Amino acid sequence: MATQHKRFSMIREFHLADWFTLGNAVCGVGALFSCMSYLESHDTRHVLFACALVLAALVFDILDGRVARWRQKSSAMGRELDSLADVISFGVAPAIIAYACGMQGLYDRVVLAFFVACGVSRLARFNITAETFADDSGKVKYFEGTPIPTSIALVALLAVAAWLGAVREQLWLGKLMIGGFTLHPLVLLFALSGSLMISRIRIPKF
Repeated sequence: MATQHKRFSMIREFHLADWFTLGNAVCGVGALFSCMSYLESHDTRHVLFACALVLAALVFDILDGRVARWRQKSSAMGRELDSLADVISFGVAPAIIAYACGMQGLYDRVVLAFFVACGVSRLARFNITAETFADDSGKVKYFEGTPIPTSIALVALLAVAAWLGAVREQLWLGKLMIGGFTLHPLVLLFALSGSLMISRIRIPKF
């Protein structure tokens, strides 16, 4: 009974904004499932579904912040939920979409893992230092490093590539063999995105 009571207590601690955050996470997981379906069927519609789900995750991510401000309710749990959801939807999902689209060489995998690691590091750094970035009202004045949802630009690029059939062997910019292992130059955009996330560039928060 005590365990069951704790479970219900946790659910009661959820604010309305937290349910939008969970919607973000669910969309990210759905994108991963769509990528798996593409790898099995080679039907590019699944890549487009995956990209659309990442876009839906971004909508949920925007809404959860607006709902929290409207309701004037936020919590440490909500902040942690947001970070975990963002890692799935804007870190892992874009990397897996890239992999599904053909960036499957050894160097590609290293770069995509680097991209996800940068996203995780960026979110952890923000959670720890958010208070120091806040003004007297408690609002965060700027981001340090590009926010992880900016990976939506990479997802949009891959959606266009899938729509045009430029995936797998037809992937834009082709591939290079370096030391017997494959590198698709297009994956370097993920290296750039990850590097910007962990940079010290200050971006005003509007």
